[in-house]
Formats: sequence, structure tokens, C-alpha cells
Amino acid sequence: MDAEFFAKGLAIGFSIAAPVGPIGVLCIRRTLADGMRTGLAAGLGAATADAAYGAVAGFGLSSLSSFLVRQQAWLAFFGGGFLCYLGARTFFALPAGADWKALATAPRSLLRASGPADAYVSTLILTLSNPATILSFVAVFGSLGLGAAIDAFAATTLVAGVFLGSALWWLILSAGIGLMRSRIVGARMRIINRVAGAVLFAFGLYALAHALLGWIHPTKP
Repeated sequence: MDAEFFAKGLAIGFSIAAPVGPIGVLCIRRTLADGMRTGLAAGLGAATADAAYGAVAGFGLSSLSSFLVRQQAWLAFFGGGFLCYLGARTFFALPAGADWKALATAPRSLLRASGPADAYVSTLILTLSNPATILSFVAVFGSLGLGAAIDAFAATTLVAGVFLGSALWWLILSAGIGLMRSRIVGARMRIINRVAGAVLFAFGLYALAHALLGWIHPTKP
């Protein structure tokens, strides 16, 4: 039975992480700019957030889940603003090695030589601020009959599977992109920065619009 819960967690974590959204775009860009370690660290930040929200759904913490749903407009506003910031920084970022003097004197930021630790933290915050994440887990767990009906050990096994399933996707993505990194330099990397920045900024604007609609038509508890 525990193996079954673990397998279900793996499938849930992998399937929720796999669709390419703002976190996927950010992970791809991090891998291309700073290498596989940084890209994987970004993905693990998202996997940690997936596990946290999986725990909320898996342990049947309905009060916390309801609170997060009620605050989804504020979460979307925070996440949207952060995405717009990251999108703008990515759009104007220099390709790796394009201007070492400028990079050496540039202020430290989330997208400029920040390293795996900051990549992890930034994607953790972004994923936690995405209200769709908790709603996805509540919906999937509910449809599979998981949550309050299972014991604590089974829920822990399930959440561990969610984390590892999500982490597996980010490992595959960062490793695959890392293999192509040596071929993407100079002008190509500048184009990728422009495209990735524009996509992240668009996701940010969408989240801000979602927040505005949430305030106009608030979700009932």
C-alpha cells in the first residue's frame, strides 16, 4: 500500500511539474545562462513548493487550503509582480561572457551570476505564490480519493513521491538543456534572453490580471 501511495505521488509530482509554464521557462533560461547545476537548483525550488502544497492536500489541512484559496488574488499579485521583474531582468540580461567587465561591476540580482542558492529560492517563492498550484493538488488528490482519508505515514510517503516526481522532471529538463548549452552562445543567447524575458513578463501580466479579477469578483470561502 505504501509503495502504491509513493507511485501515485511520483506520477502526480511529475505530471504537475511537466507542463511548460513560467517556472519551466525560467529553469531553461537558468540552465543555458549558468549551467545545469543552477538550472536544476531552480527546478528543485519548484519541487519543494510542490511538496509543500502536496502536504497541505495530502494531510487534509482543509483550513489552510481554504485560507490559501481566499488569498489567491494577493498571491497572484505578488507572483505576477515578481515574474514581471524577472522577465524585465532576463530581457535585458547580457549573454554569458558577452561583457565580462560589465558583469563584474553589475549589482547582484536574481538573474545575474546569482548561483544555485538564489535560483532555488526564487523559484520556490514563485511556485508558492502561484494559487493554481494548491488548487491543482486539491483537485488531483480529491479526484483520486487521497487526503484526509489516509494516515500520516501514507500521506508522508505520498508527499515524498510528489517531491521526487517533480524533481525527476526538473532533472530531465535541466540535463537535456544542459547538453545543448555549448552550442548556444553570443547572439543566440541574446535572442533566448529576449524571448524568455518577454514570455516571463507576459505570464506576470496574466497573473496581475488574475489578481485584479480576484479583487473584483472575490472567491467565497
